[in-house]
Amino acid sequence: MSDGDDASDDSGAPEEEISVESLQDGLSAVEEELEAAETEAALDEVESTLDDIESKLEAADLPEPADDDEEDPSEELADSLATLREELEAKRGPYAEDVVAAIDEAKTKIEDTRWTDRGEGEIVEAVESFVASVNETLDADVSVDGEDAEELSAALADAADVVGSAGLDADEDAETIAALVEAADSLESDLEAAQEWDDLETREKLEAQGFYDVLGHYKDYPPEWAAVKGWEEEGNVEMILLALDNLQSDFMERHCIESLTRLNDQAAFEAMHQRAQKRDKPSIKALGKMRAEDAVETLIEYVDTDKDPQLQKVTFKALGEIGDERATQPLADKLVMENDNVRPYAARALGLLGDTRAVEPLIDTLRDDESDSVRSSAAWALRQIGTQVALEAAAEHVDDRSYLVQSEAEKAREALGISQTA
Repeated sequence: MSDGDDASDDSGAPEEEISVESLQDGLSAVEEELEAAETEAALDEVESTLDDIESKLEAADLPEPADDDEEDPSEELADSLATLREELEAKRGPYAEDVVAAIDEAKTKIEDTRWTDRGEGEIVEAVESFVASVNETLDADVSVDGEDAEELSAALADAADVVGSAGLDADEDAETIAALVEAADSLESDLEAAQEWDDLETREKLEAQGFYDVLGHYKDYPPEWAAVKGWEEEGNVEMILLALDNLQSDFMERHCIESLTRLNDQAAFEAMHQRAQKRDKPSIKALGKMRAEDAVETLIEYVDTDKDPQLQKVTFKALGEIGDERATQPLADKLVMENDNVRPYAARALGLLGDTRAVEPLIDTLRDDESDSVRSSAAWALRQIGTQVALEAAAEHVDDRSYLVQSEAEKAREALGISQTA
């Protein structure tokens, strides 16, 4: 083909010239067609035309804007095309599938939500009303055979099956589908309005579960503290845990944990152990006071958490109070850790354990550690272990440079029966 020949496609027909104006004219025509379209078939034709225009826009070599302030014609056309596609989708339907999807969402909400007593009654009314609408609209016979979440979900599943199998056409059955959509919208609205557990304030939640029922003979303030005391007296761990989980204050947390520690039954242990597994320090302290041997392996995992010295401190003490010798070696290993603010806790924990295997590392610490605080703790630990070797090792430091170590040495001498003048 010579340069002077007109451009043509493979069939020999001249190629259509694509310009900004031609594309704008095409979109304007589509806009009119879309406004007039009343059936799914007509909307399909509009969509096909939009697809053609989009293909031309992608293939077109449109002029670039003359300067940065001028609108890019390609972007402007693409925006118009996108807007028309949105309007097209908005005009489609509704379809029976939309109703089924709405029913499935309602089922999920009913199953996954914790409802109050009032809310449980409200969702029953909502489902019964929706099922009645489906039955009336489709001349069906769906029934609601109970009031719990499982039975309500089953009724909605039956309704969804009826809608899905009705063979509703978006054009021929538009009014029927619209009635079902309206019923589904009402169901969604009713479920949103039904009272959920999360809608309640903390005190309302506690009251709804009977937490304050124990009050009557207690005058402590706040009443939550009085209630915890009452439930502790009755040995009701569940109610104290209810307060612990819901009352977000350090004051109530402390008193709840103290009550659980005093009760020290299996339920109290499990609650404290579960929280301790999340590195909750007050719960770790409680496990120590509870002498919870079943928590030892969990606590030993925290012995080497050098980046959290506060966690180490409470863990060391808890292990010492529990007194399980499985903790001896892990604690003894920490006598040489770098942090001299934590090393004393390791020494004292070994003293509480009382395991004689700790005597030698404690003697080494008392003799060699550069920190007087660590050394005095080692001397104290040796006194607690109380064997002849441990006491004699501590007693040797009666003339130590540190007054605290001297004091521990004097007490060791007393335990050995050595007089002050000896």
